[in-house]
Amino acid sequence: KYIELQVTENVYDCEANLAVLKLYQFNPSHYQTNVTIKILLKAIANLPHPDFSLCKYLIEPDKLREEPLSSVVALGNQLETCDFEEFWQSLASTKSSIPAIGSVVGFTDSVRKFICHVVGISYQKIKTDQLCRILDIKRDQLAVYLEEYGWKLVPDDPSHVFVFNYEETIKTRNISEKIGFPQVKQLAPVLQNAASDCHKRAK
Repeated sequence: KYIELQVTENVYDCEANLAVLKLYQFNPSHYQTNVTIKILLKAIANLPHPDFSLCKYLIEPDKLREEPLSSVVALGNQLETCDFEEFWQSLASTKSSIPAIGSVVGFTDSVRKFICHVVGISYQKIKTDQLCRILDIKRDQLAVYLEEYGWKLVPDDPSHVFVFNYEETIKTRNISEKIGFPQVKQLAPVLQNAASDCHKRAK
Protein backbone atom coordinates (compact mmCIF):
# COMPACT_ATOMS: atom_id res chain seq x y z
CA LYS A 1 0.00 0.00 0.00
CA TYR A 2 2.86 2.37 0.79
CA ILE A 3 4.46 1.75 -2.60
CA GLU A 4 1.13 2.35 -4.28
CA LEU A 5 0.88 5.63 -2.36
CA GLN A 6 4.31 6.65 -3.71
CA VAL A 7 3.12 5.86 -7.23
CA THR A 8 -0.15 7.79 -7.05
CA GLU A 9 0.95 10.72 -4.84
CA ASN A 10 4.34 11.29 -6.51
CA VAL A 11 6.33 10.82 -3.30
CA TYR A 12 9.38 8.63 -2.85
CA ASP A 13 10.96 6.55 -0.09
CA CYS A 14 14.02 4.66 -1.31
CA GLU A 15 14.79 3.02 2.03
CA ALA A 16 11.31 1.53 2.32
CA ASN A 17 11.43 0.24 -1.26
CA LEU A 18 14.83 -1.38 -0.75
CA ALA A 19 13.46 -3.02 2.41
CA VAL A 20 10.60 -4.54 0.40
CA LEU A 21 13.04 -6.00 -2.14
CA LYS A 22 15.15 -7.37 0.70
CA LEU A 23 12.09 -9.01 2.23
CA TYR A 24 11.35 -10.63 -1.12
CA GLN A 25 14.83 -12.18 -0.97
CA PHE A 26 14.03 -13.74 2.41
CA ASN A 27 10.46 -14.64 1.43
CA PRO A 28 10.46 -15.53 -2.29
CA SER A 29 6.96 -16.94 -2.06
CA HIS A 30 5.66 -13.41 -1.40
CA TYR A 31 7.44 -11.89 -4.41
CA GLN A 32 5.20 -9.73 -6.61
CA THR A 33 6.38 -8.70 -10.06
CA ASN A 34 4.02 -5.74 -10.32
CA VAL A 35 5.23 -4.25 -7.03
CA THR A 36 8.86 -4.74 -8.08
CA ILE A 37 8.18 -2.98 -11.38
CA LYS A 38 6.77 0.03 -9.55
CA ILE A 39 9.80 0.13 -7.25
CA LEU A 40 12.12 0.12 -10.25
CA LEU A 41 10.11 2.82 -12.01
CA LYS A 42 10.26 5.07 -8.94
CA ALA A 43 14.02 4.47 -8.76
CA ILE A 44 14.41 5.35 -12.44
CA ALA A 45 12.45 8.55 -11.83
CA ASN A 46 14.99 9.45 -9.14
CA LEU A 47 18.01 9.46 -11.46
CA PRO A 48 20.83 10.56 -11.28
CA HIS A 49 20.78 9.07 -7.79
CA PRO A 50 22.01 5.44 -7.77
CA ASP A 51 18.73 3.97 -6.47
CA PHE A 52 18.04 2.07 -9.69
CA SER A 53 21.31 0.14 -9.42
CA LEU A 54 20.74 -0.50 -5.71
CA CYS A 55 17.33 -1.98 -6.47
CA LYS A 56 18.70 -4.23 -9.21
CA TYR A 57 21.28 -5.66 -6.82
CA LEU A 58 18.46 -6.90 -4.57
CA ILE A 59 16.54 -8.68 -7.33
CA GLU A 60 17.42 -12.18 -8.50
CA PRO A 61 19.21 -12.09 -11.89
CA ASP A 62 16.79 -14.63 -13.34
CA LYS A 63 13.86 -12.37 -12.53
CA LEU A 64 15.60 -9.35 -14.07
CA ARG A 65 15.87 -11.26 -17.34
CA GLU A 66 12.17 -12.15 -17.41
CA GLU A 67 9.47 -10.06 -19.01
CA PRO A 68 8.02 -7.63 -18.14
CA LEU A 69 10.79 -6.80 -15.64
CA SER A 70 13.50 -6.98 -18.29
CA SER A 71 11.78 -4.22 -20.31
CA VAL A 72 11.72 -1.93 -17.28
CA VAL A 73 15.40 -2.66 -16.62
CA ALA A 74 16.15 -1.83 -20.25
CA LEU A 75 14.47 1.57 -19.82
CA GLY A 76 16.63 2.34 -16.81
CA ASN A 77 19.79 1.19 -18.58
CA GLN A 78 19.04 3.40 -21.58
CA LEU A 79 18.73 6.45 -19.33
CA GLU A 80 21.89 5.60 -17.40
CA THR A 81 23.82 5.36 -20.67
CA CYS A 82 22.18 8.59 -21.91
CA ASP A 83 20.55 6.86 -24.87
CA PHE A 84 17.61 9.22 -24.56
CA GLU A 85 16.01 8.93 -28.00
CA GLU A 86 16.07 5.15 -27.74
CA PHE A 87 14.51 5.42 -24.28
CA TRP A 88 11.49 7.35 -25.56
CA GLN A 89 10.97 4.86 -28.36
CA SER A 90 11.17 1.95 -25.93
CA LEU A 91 8.83 3.69 -23.50
CA ALA A 92 6.21 4.21 -26.21
CA SER A 93 6.30 0.55 -27.21
CA THR A 94 6.34 -0.70 -23.61
CA LYS A 95 3.52 1.35 -22.09
CA SER A 96 0.78 -0.83 -23.51
CA SER A 97 2.29 -4.06 -22.16
CA ILE A 98 3.22 -2.62 -18.74
CA PRO A 99 0.27 -0.59 -17.37
CA ALA A 100 2.28 0.29 -14.25
CA ILE A 101 4.34 2.77 -16.29
CA GLY A 102 1.30 4.92 -16.93
CA SER A 103 0.26 4.77 -13.28
CA VAL A 104 3.46 6.36 -11.92
CA VAL A 105 2.50 10.01 -11.51
CA GLY A 106 5.20 12.41 -12.71
CA PHE A 107 7.35 9.70 -14.30
CA THR A 108 8.01 11.40 -17.64
CA ASP A 109 8.48 14.79 -15.96
CA SER A 110 11.11 13.27 -13.69
CA VAL A 111 12.86 11.67 -16.66
CA ARG A 112 12.95 15.00 -18.51
CA LYS A 113 14.34 16.65 -15.40
CA PHE A 114 17.15 14.09 -15.37
CA ILE A 115 17.83 14.64 -19.08
CA CYS A 116 18.00 18.40 -18.50
CA HIS A 117 20.47 17.75 -15.69
CA VAL A 118 22.68 15.76 -18.07
CA VAL A 119 22.42 18.43 -20.76
CA GLY A 120 23.27 21.13 -18.24
CA ILE A 121 26.53 19.47 -17.17
CA SER A 122 27.51 18.21 -20.63
CA TYR A 123 26.80 20.98 -23.13
CA GLN A 124 27.66 24.60 -23.62
CA LYS A 125 25.58 24.77 -26.78
CA ILE A 126 23.21 22.18 -28.27
CA LYS A 127 21.13 21.99 -31.45
CA THR A 128 17.53 23.01 -30.80
CA ASP A 129 16.10 20.06 -32.72
CA GLN A 130 18.39 17.64 -30.86
CA LEU A 131 17.27 19.03 -27.51
CA CYS A 132 13.63 18.57 -28.49
CA ARG A 133 14.29 14.99 -29.57
CA ILE A 134 16.07 13.91 -26.41
CA LEU A 135 13.34 15.54 -24.30
CA ASP A 136 10.64 14.09 -26.57
CA ILE A 137 8.83 17.41 -26.85
CA LYS A 138 7.48 19.67 -29.60
CA ARG A 139 9.37 22.81 -30.56
CA ASP A 140 6.64 25.03 -29.08
CA GLN A 141 7.07 23.29 -25.70
CA LEU A 142 10.75 24.16 -25.49
CA ALA A 143 10.17 27.64 -24.05
CA VAL A 144 9.07 26.12 -20.74
CA TYR A 145 12.42 24.35 -20.30
CA LEU A 146 14.44 27.33 -21.48
CA GLU A 147 12.81 29.48 -18.82
CA GLU A 148 13.08 26.87 -16.08
CA TYR A 149 16.79 26.19 -16.60
CA GLY A 150 17.88 29.64 -17.74
CA TRP A 151 18.83 28.46 -21.22
CA LYS A 152 18.54 30.76 -24.23
CA LEU A 153 18.27 30.48 -27.97
CA VAL A 154 21.47 31.74 -29.57
CA PRO A 155 20.52 35.25 -30.79
CA ASP A 156 22.09 34.96 -34.24
CA ASP A 157 21.35 31.25 -34.59
CA PRO A 158 18.01 30.03 -33.15
CA SER A 159 18.82 26.53 -34.39
CA HIS A 160 21.04 26.24 -31.29
CA VAL A 161 20.34 26.62 -27.60
CA PHE A 162 22.92 28.28 -25.38
CA VAL A 163 23.04 26.03 -22.29
CA PHE A 164 25.94 27.22 -20.23
CA ASN A 165 28.48 30.02 -20.36
CA TYR A 166 31.65 28.83 -18.70
CA GLU A 167 33.23 32.26 -18.99
CA GLU A 168 30.55 33.76 -16.77
CA THR A 169 31.33 31.28 -14.01
CA ILE A 170 35.07 31.86 -14.02
CA LYS A 171 36.03 34.09 -11.13
CA THR A 172 39.44 35.59 -10.70
CA ARG A 173 41.07 34.76 -7.44
CA ASN A 174 44.01 36.48 -5.83
CA ILE A 175 46.22 34.11 -3.91
CA SER A 176 48.50 35.72 -1.37
CA GLU A 177 50.99 33.91 0.79
CA LYS A 178 51.99 35.41 4.08
CA ILE A 179 55.47 34.39 5.15
CA GLY A 180 56.89 36.16 8.15
CA PHE A 181 60.52 36.80 9.02
CA PRO A 182 60.67 33.93 11.59
CA GLN A 183 59.78 31.41 8.89
CA VAL A 184 62.39 32.85 6.53
CA LYS A 185 64.99 32.75 9.30
CA GLN A 186 64.29 29.03 9.85
CA LEU A 187 64.66 28.29 6.14
CA ALA A 188 67.87 30.29 5.65
CA PRO A 189 70.28 27.62 6.98
CA VAL A 190 68.61 24.91 4.89
CA LEU A 191 68.84 26.99 1.74
CA GLN A 192 72.43 27.94 2.51
CA ASN A 193 73.45 24.26 2.91
CA ALA A 194 71.66 23.33 -0.29
CA ALA A 195 73.41 26.10 -2.19
CA SER A 196 76.77 25.00 -0.75
CA ASP A 197 76.16 21.39 -1.87
CA CYS A 198 75.29 22.51 -5.37
CA HIS A 199 78.42 24.65 -5.51
CA LYS A 200 80.62 21.71 -4.45
CA ARG A 201 79.04 19.40 -7.06
CA ALA A 202 79.58 22.01 -9.74
CA LYS A 203 83.30 22.03 -8.93
